[in-house]
Amino acid sequence: MIKTLDRLLDHLTMHRLVLYYLAALLIAALVFSFLKLVPHDPTALAFTTALVLATCWITNKVFARIFEVPANGESVYITALILALILDPIAPTEAKAIGAVAFASVWAISSKYILAVGGKHLFNPAALGVALTALLLDHPATWWVGGNIWLFPLVLAGGALVVRKLRRLDLVATFLAVALATILATTDPSQYGTALAETFSSSPLLFFAFVMLTEPLTAPTTRWPRIAFAAIVGLLFAPNIHIGSFYFTPELALLAGNLFAYAVSPKGRFVLTLERIEKTAVDSYDFIFKSQRKLAFQAGQYLEWTLGLERSDNRGNRRYFTVASSPTEQSVRLGVKFYPQSSAFKQALGGMKPGATIHASQLAGDFTLPSDPDTKIAFLAGGIGITPFRSMLQYLVDRKEMRPIVVLYGTEGQDDIAYRDVLGRAKRELGITTFHAVAKGAERGQYPGYIDARLVRLTLPDYLERTFYISGPQIMVKALRGKLLAMGVRRSRIKVDYFPGFA
Repeated sequence: MIKTLDRLLDHLTMHRLVLYYLAALLIAALVFSFLKLVPHDPTALAFTTALVLATCWITNKVFARIFEVPANGESVYITALILALILDPIAPTEAKAIGAVAFASVWAISSKYILAVGGKHLFNPAALGVALTALLLDHPATWWVGGNIWLFPLVLAGGALVVRKLRRLDLVATFLAVALATILATTDPSQYGTALAETFSSSPLLFFAFVMLTEPLTAPTTRWPRIAFAAIVGLLFAPNIHIGSFYFTPELALLAGNLFAYAVSPKGRFVLTLERIEKTAVDSYDFIFKSQRKLAFQAGQYLEWTLGLERSDNRGNRRYFTVASSPTEQSVRLGVKFYPQSSAFKQALGGMKPGATIHASQLAGDFTLPSDPDTKIAFLAGGIGITPFRSMLQYLVDRKEMRPIVVLYGTEGQDDIAYRDVLGRAKRELGITTFHAVAKGAERGQYPGYIDARLVRLTLPDYLERTFYISGPQIMVKALRGKLLAMGVRRSRIKVDYFPGFA
């Protein structure tokens, strides 16, 4: 069941999944409002949704043109639908309320541009929009989507899919644990049952956790800062937490967490200019960019890459790709494999000419070298999954840093082998050996077939002492992880390359 679910999720980008989730909630709410199961007039709900969508879309178009950055339609619609689900629906005759909803929408979108440092927005857009509307216009968010029993199953099911896609169970679990613990700690023990029942049935706890908290651009990008962020927001989310007479609301709790996230996360958005394109293997190319300022990152991390597309497809105009270059190199290298039915994004990328630009942001990832240089490591790569290892190996070569690493590299054929130069230098200068597993046309000295348990045992007699890094197609990563566990390798010694935009 889980494997089938993961296969379905792998064909959706993270942004598209969240968009579908929010749209499903709104459609269900409209249906339930006709049936009197949601305490809102369907006309008011439809009008509010249309108003928010139109205002957000227009605002984004204006600011994208002013700031000369690619407009992202999915992001706009996600923000708009969140606002429609947490602001009270209004009637077309309520002029003051219409102004408040429009105000929230304008500020939610404009904050991505004007409240940004280095091109990276500081606050969760929807949270900021409703917070300002509450403080300045006395029109607070009611978070009505979280207080309806009929919508609860959909909130829970869709939210679980989002968490699975993002692999952010640690974030959500920490938030829920701290929020519930704080609620109980500030409640009379005789009221525990009532407090918990109301928290789950009448508060935005789960919707907030699944949709708002997990928003990747305003949350920390590495594990321990991410857990600290969740704990801070969970503590402030509890309704009885206050400073004097000032009580936190869900949106204010998140905004406080956003400040922490910004303090501990990589800063800024980069505009990269294409210098040249290099062919690395059959249908695989490296796009080599220059940046006006130095990109500080760890070998093995990834970026979110954005292109301005005239016509996008259902995968959108953003992608997450590993940085294939080393932190020691001046250029920023993006390694991509092209398939016969490439997405609109890859088609536009493939059509880039020297001098064209791409936007990169949201540097993240824990798929990095261990701090202890004596840790025994095995790199297991499949196809284009060699890119993070290219970054790490080039980094070690440039620093002349010896590490006990062995590389197992699986490809379909000889023409699929990429970065032969870097693998060769790692062998000559650092003694890092690469064993090739070639499915079709293996040559002498190569392993005929795919990376499997037999190859691991043949090449790594000390495999139980090693930490395994696995990168490649998701089906390969999952299969190899299962094989290693069956061979007795501890879970803590297996790191897999995963980022939220896979699809």
